[in-house]
Amino acid sequence: MESDRLYKVKKEDFGKLEQLLTRCFIEDPLYCQLIPDHQMREKLLPELFDCDLTEFYENCEIFADSEEMRGILVVSDEAEPYNIFKYFLTEAQASLRTDGFLIREDPSLKTFWNFFVGRDYLNSRWTAQLHQQQRLHIIYLAVDPKAQHHGVADLLLHEVIRYSEENRMMISLETHNEKNVAMYEHFGFKVFGIVEKHFPLKQYCLIREIQAEV
Repeated sequence: MESDRLYKVKKEDFGKLEQLLTRCFIEDPLYCQLIPDHQMREKLLPELFDCDLTEFYENCEIFADSEEMRGILVVSDEAEPYNIFKYFLTEAQASLRTDGFLIREDPSLKTFWNFFVGRDYLNSRWTAQLHQQQRLHIIYLAVDPKAQHHGVADLLLHEVIRYSEENRMMISLETHNEKNVAMYEHFGFKVFGIVEKHFPLKQYCLIREIQAEV
């Protein structure tokens, strides 16, 4: 994906983004389920997001609304060719780093176990059912709680939709917060399915179909 309106994130921005993602997801239903203790979430999330960003920087596109970084958008362009060995190596390194961190910080292994049994909430394997490679997958779309209701999410979503329509692509994403579903439906998404495994938690899988040519 390409955009002239969004800020392309650099490696030196990771520190700010770790804090941004922590603020955005500290009360997210998924992370509340995986890491029930609030203090433990505050401690673990910045490092976990650093692992994610390192992997995404190699395999995806990371944008912010501006250099102020009030909102973040991480997109995987499934139509782009990629080096399969580099992809799986990067993914394996991130997984090993994450697992090692969880075990070190919580030797009881409770957090590690939650992440293990909750792995279906942490990946996007449901998208294999779409059989569509002309597709953008939104991995993260998050806005700083202090900047919400100021058009940041609209800007990020409009850019993804603009690019998808120009290139005739489907968009897929998932959310674990039921309150977000209506917002995405407003932008033309629909619920493709709901994942509910091991935890009393629903993952809403949404798609925006390739738009018919006028």
